[in-house]
Amino acid sequence: MAAKRENGSILQFAPFQSSVDEGFWHRLSSLKLNKFRIDDSPIPITGFYAPCSHSQVSNHLTLVAESLPADEDEQSSVPAIASGNRNRCSVPGILYNTNTLEDFRALDKKSLLKQEAKKIWEDIQSGRAMEDSALLSRFLVISFADLKKWSFHYWFAFPALVLDPPATMVELKAASQWFTLDEAESVSKACNEWRSSNSTAGVPFFLVSIASDSRASIRHLKDWEACQGDGQKLLFGFYDPCHLPSNPGWPLRNLLALICSSWNLKSVDLFCYRESRGFADLGLSLVGKVLLHGSTRDHKDLPNAVGWELNKDRAVPRSITLAKSMDPTRLAISAADLNLKLMRWRALPSLDLDKLASTKCLLLGAGTLGCEVARRLMAWGVRKITLLDNGKVAMSNPLRQSLYTFDDCLNGGKYKALAAVTSLQRIFPAVEAEGVVMAIPMPGHPATSQEVDGVIDDCTRLHNLIDSHDAVFLLTDTRESRWLPSLLCANANKITITAALGFDSFLVMRHGPGPLPNASKADAANALSDEMESLALSNREQQRLGCYFCNDVVQPTDSTSNRTLDQQCTVTRPGLASNASSLAVELCVNMLHHPDGTFACVDSELALGILPHQIRGYLFDFSQMKLVGRSFDRCTACSLTVVKEYRERGLEFLLQAINHPTYLADLTGLTELTKSANSFDIDWDDDGDDDGFADI
Repeated sequence: MAAKRENGSILQFAPFQSSVDEGFWHRLSSLKLNKFRIDDSPIPITGFYAPCSHSQVSNHLTLVAESLPADEDEQSSVPAIASGNRNRCSVPGILYNTNTLEDFRALDKKSLLKQEAKKIWEDIQSGRAMEDSALLSRFLVISFADLKKWSFHYWFAFPALVLDPPATMVELKAASQWFTLDEAESVSKACNEWRSSNSTAGVPFFLVSIASDSRASIRHLKDWEACQGDGQKLLFGFYDPCHLPSNPGWPLRNLLALICSSWNLKSVDLFCYRESRGFADLGLSLVGKVLLHGSTRDHKDLPNAVGWELNKDRAVPRSITLAKSMDPTRLAISAADLNLKLMRWRALPSLDLDKLASTKCLLLGAGTLGCEVARRLMAWGVRKITLLDNGKVAMSNPLRQSLYTFDDCLNGGKYKALAAVTSLQRIFPAVEAEGVVMAIPMPGHPATSQEVDGVIDDCTRLHNLIDSHDAVFLLTDTRESRWLPSLLCANANKITITAALGFDSFLVMRHGPGPLPNASKADAANALSDEMESLALSNREQQRLGCYFCNDVVQPTDSTSNRTLDQQCTVTRPGLASNASSLAVELCVNMLHHPDGTFACVDSELALGILPHQIRGYLFDFSQMKLVGRSFDRCTACSLTVVKEYRERGLEFLLQAINHPTYLADLTGLTELTKSANSFDIDWDDDGDDDGFADI
């Protein structure tokens, strides 16, 4: 209880209590990752409190999501702070959020408290506190956000200027006992009007003036001089968050400091305003007479200050862990994005995570390469993945294909495309994965009359899939299965990445753009004169990077029939697929960050590094080479002749290419080129020495 002093008891105050909504921590985490990063500068925040509204429970100063400053990108999602909210009186505060737990513990709390107390004192001295009385309740918070564990360490301080000597309380009782009945009725009415007005509901300190006829009015603190009159009762009022019947709340401390500094008063009457069910409750509110034993009006030195909040009666910080209370999927998303967002702090500020998250990737093949590519894409933040395959999981697959388990092999095996999607969703529930069970129509694999309709459907479906995705990975086992996707990607100018494996070597390459603008831009191209269009296409052919088939001088044919077991299976060293898949994904991410996308020049340099055309790796000597291959004007997949033929004849052209073993070679001129090459006779100069080479 209050300590005894001559002419009353030393005035003691109920400490302010803090409360932090989970939304505040979520938003602080987002701002820390996306905006503040390693910047630990003080952050202006806003706290909210209201008068006590229950006889057994005090109100707390609360932080919510909108307590933090609005970010330009969040204007639509974070509500603005509403003025005139009777349930939330806004109070300015400052947040010091450190980068490490050690920094949090090393903060000079005494100095920080003094800094904020000095602001309050300067506001009192300058008169700003008279104009905006909420400044008297300034507060500060220090914190450390452990975003790996979703735990937060924090400590509130409510700076209070210390009166020396302290004020004494002569009398403190319920307001209903202090006012007459007429006064009580008038005060209640005036308070309810004050609290209902948008312009005054958020003003926590005020004057209560009661005229000789018992009529009460509520005035601003700056109106003190105007309230001086014969027979008037004048009380200094404040929104009291405390429920205790024998102690006023913490905000009174700085109000008394303002009174001592502004007016030479020896005693004041105080009105501790409290409510019940949204209206003034004079039975819960308190009125008391306080004696002031020393004026600070002529003293400009900063008084001492107190105010660090106790945690269970101990001067230690608080902590909270949100991981258990968070939705598991949301927690997984935050954890998955953490490493990527940390990249932007120092190493890669230009990393476009929104673009990666929205990119739709189509993976043709869900085998060894497909499994690895899918996982690497998810690690980069890609959330939209479609896998296409018509095979089933075999007993030999799980050891090399990381998305499958032994259970996927049972009862004849699950379809790889569907089993891979299930596995991806187990790994990361937020991934938007789709499995497509479908065979890719291939040259050299003619369709029977019964199969033609199915092949046409598959061609149409693959065309639509490629059109609806942003990046396509060619990861199939056979060369001929890559032909139709290569053509369709060249037609649509899609980002196209090929990864192919040998026994101890691999190829990773990006396809160049197609020879024609996208079909949607065809009208603009047609507007050119025939001569200009021919010139433009000729120049483009000379500059274009090649596709997977541009080095071939034969058309793709059946590579699976009449093969031994080791030729039918993909026999490669186990570590090869991981290397090739990782490079394929890195190459794709680089292209997504290049402003020219699939049209990017060779070795263009970005923040992520250069952008090569082809990477060939060899495990035998652990080496890699970067190569460049220009487009081939007789390529069976991406040449102008083939793409034009596809645009003009569509499915009819595809069926002819699939069913006739020499059609593509004849169309592109490869047949003629081969005949020309075979017609050359090569004579070797013979100087008479036997060099060990056979005649050719």
